[in-house]
Amino acid sequence: MASSKAHHATGFAAGVIAAAVAARIGGGHDGAFYIGVLMSFIAGVAGSTAPDWLEVAWWSRARRLWIAHRTLTHWGIGWIALLAVSYRGLGHSIYAAAAFGFACGGLMHLLADWPNPLGVPWIAGRHSLNLWNSGHCDLIVVAASWAAAWFVGRHVGLPGLDLWQHLRL
Repeated sequence: MASSKAHHATGFAAGVIAAAVAARIGGGHDGAFYIGVLMSFIAGVAGSTAPDWLEVAWWSRARRLWIAHRTLTHWGIGWIALLAVSYRGLGHSIYAAAAFGFACGGLMHLLADWPNPLGVPWIAGRHSLNLWNSGHCDLIVVAASWAAAWFVGRHVGLPGLDLWQHLRL
């Protein structure tokens, strides 16, 4: 499991990815384009911590977990299904843009937890990359998420973004 700070940092990258894709395909219909793009970004940030806070029984005073950690809320197929269904709705509904951002954030969370020995349940059972223990190497996870955000932003949603052009003297 990545640290809370790493999940938040990767969440902003997920929000950028979701906003870039929503901007390319369409954040909503009619005049809701910019609202849809903004909602996809905000939902991406929120979705990056969702697999953990969805486990909490918010309806009880104790706020204990209602489901075991890294079970249903960390299930890869569920997040991928939400991503696919919401992707098809992009350009037609701002709700689809928000759902797409939320799914991007949730998937980013799973990718950040995957290197941990506990792993995540992608399909049926848990799978782990067994690269490091919880909280270690967060910088690698955050850097990889921001590299992905730059790549998607550059090649999908924001083609005018050329980092090297601005760094040349």
